[in-house]
Amino acid sequence: MSMNRETARKLAEALVSRMTVEERASQLRFDAPAIERLGIPEYNWWNEALHGLARGGNATVFPQAIALAAMFDDAFLEKIAEAISTEARAKYNALSAEGDRDIYHGLTVWSPNINILRDPRWGRGHETYGEDPYLTSRMGKAFVRGLQGDGETLKTAACAKHFAVHSGPEALRHRFDAVASQKDMEETYLPAFRALVTEANVESVMGAYNRTNGEPCCANRFLMEKLRGEWGFQGHFVSDCWAVRDFHEGHMVTSSAAESAAMALKAGCDLNCGCVYQEAAEAWKQGLISEEDITRSCVRLFTTRYLLGIMDGVSSEYDSIPYEVLECGEHLALSREAAQRSCVLLKNNGLLPLDPDTCGTIGIIGPNADSRTALIGNYHGTASRYVTVQEGIQDFVGGRCRVLCSHGCALSEDRIEHLAKPNDRIAEAVAVARRSDTVVLVLGLDETLEGEEGDTGNSYFSGDKNDLLLPASQRILLDSVLRVGKPTAIVLMAGSSIDLREGSERADAVLLSWYPGAQGGRAVADLLFGKVSPSGKLPVTFYRNEALDDMPPFTDYSMANRTYRYYAGTPLYPFGYGLTYGRCEALSLRADRCRAAVTVRNSGTRATEDVLQIYLQDADSPLAPPNPVLCGFERVFLEPGQTKELTLELDQNAFTVVGEDGRRVPGSGHWKVFAGFGAPDARTEELTGNACITAAIQT
Repeated sequence: MSMNRETARKLAEALVSRMTVEERASQLRFDAPAIERLGIPEYNWWNEALHGLARGGNATVFPQAIALAAMFDDAFLEKIAEAISTEARAKYNALSAEGDRDIYHGLTVWSPNINILRDPRWGRGHETYGEDPYLTSRMGKAFVRGLQGDGETLKTAACAKHFAVHSGPEALRHRFDAVASQKDMEETYLPAFRALVTEANVESVMGAYNRTNGEPCCANRFLMEKLRGEWGFQGHFVSDCWAVRDFHEGHMVTSSAAESAAMALKAGCDLNCGCVYQEAAEAWKQGLISEEDITRSCVRLFTTRYLLGIMDGVSSEYDSIPYEVLECGEHLALSREAAQRSCVLLKNNGLLPLDPDTCGTIGIIGPNADSRTALIGNYHGTASRYVTVQEGIQDFVGGRCRVLCSHGCALSEDRIEHLAKPNDRIAEAVAVARRSDTVVLVLGLDETLEGEEGDTGNSYFSGDKNDLLLPASQRILLDSVLRVGKPTAIVLMAGSSIDLREGSERADAVLLSWYPGAQGGRAVADLLFGKVSPSGKLPVTFYRNEALDDMPPFTDYSMANRTYRYYAGTPLYPFGYGLTYGRCEALSLRADRCRAAVTVRNSGTRATEDVLQIYLQDADSPLAPPNPVLCGFERVFLEPGQTKELTLELDQNAFTVVGEDGRRVPGSGHWKVFAGFGAPDARTEELTGNACITAAIQT
């Protein structure tokens, strides 16, 4: 049966009409119980797939979302999402056949996270696609297309979260009001959600914990009108987990669970992750909501279940996907390639790539060198095998050179052994460095130091960063090792902006690997030894730590002096920046309102992929962002000396400006377009030696 939305909705209406009000209310919980008399099995709506199936057993663990954004390759991200949805179907098919319909085993996956990483302190920033609304929109749409498929039924149901103005502070999220101007809403916080709803047909949207401009996001009249009115959203809306409870316990806008359930349901929140909708039937009995309020949401939810082809009497073309696709060779290769494409080479004075036959003894030092936790980020699955950076290097050199290892220090504490004195592994690290010809120093964070504020639904108690510095233990290690004076490459494993100035100035090379997935160690070795050229680009600005003093407070959602579009200072590493082992440059540019044609060349001596980027700036309008804005990008492979001409479609939103009332209007008509392999700013030119080429467009 071809299962379009109209057909699914009619089937849902017919089924729901046979339920009692109490039965309908029971289906609005994330852990919807079975209704045996109607042949409806239980269904748990809660599943996660941020960068692979999460929390539900073995699955392919891809690089963290921020790393996937650094690929600047939406077509490849769609392939990754297709692999994730294939594994989701395989697991659902096998486990439901065994009678297992538990949490994290369903086909409604609460990904992607398309919030904007507006402030570098936000602990959940590595779950996002970075700081730019256009990049986030492109990557988010690709991820949704890959998850949902293009078959007669949905392969899985994707979820755009967290709607809509949500990016910390984590510690305040259950009671915080994120106040955003209408201009910032339209320029920054809403574009990606609009794109996923109107262009990718995302099946669900999740509301955030916080309030936005005074109203809780899961019952926000302005946001709901945007979503279902202006954008025509037809899917279902789900609360973040226990967010509706915050109505009466944190935001204090209601006085009981029944009132909170009524407020959310009447506003259009169909599904409750949490326990408050256990009071939905009671709210109906008290007259706080109507039968129609419950019925409307119940129909929306069963429409999704029919669209997935998982209801009695319907089937899906995905029912036959076998369990054996989980962690298959093709998916593991995708994960490794994603890590290769996502790592960002921040500095290289010629040390990289290393040659295992000539680099001599390699010293691998640092708390993340042999860390599995640093591979996987948060919202991760379980891999059957992990390859750490240390293991990846050891495997790659295969005995061609001696490898010495030292943990060096704890990730953030002042000692590794609690009975030892502080800095108990520094002497060992120095001894290893002295006996090495080349040092690989692996530093950074993991999900225990930047992540989500812990609550009853999450495994880890972590949160935002206080500053942009490495922990003190690692700064001591960094200085101690660099003082030895050996050629040193730093591998930085982190999910957001880190001020690694000392390493940037004193080390020979810096490779940012993010949280590169279970195959990450192999990919890092591939890059360090030149099997593949680095080609990732920063989807966020890397600031100097003191830049925080010039930004609005963390609780201020103004975009003033935040992200590359508005930042007035000099970044440590700019948005869009990343080196390769080649030397790609833009030679000529022709552009109009719709597209840009750019001739590019690799004038270096090594083949490489690189990312051509197009930026646009309104030359005259005072409403335009102060800095040029990304409006197109394309990944390209170039052999040494090779020249290609690329034609890129341009984002049409970039040819508008936004007034203080939040309305998009035509700009001045005088536009300056920039093309290059980085952003058109002085710091990128300083770091790369290349400037963008420019052209003018009149509209």
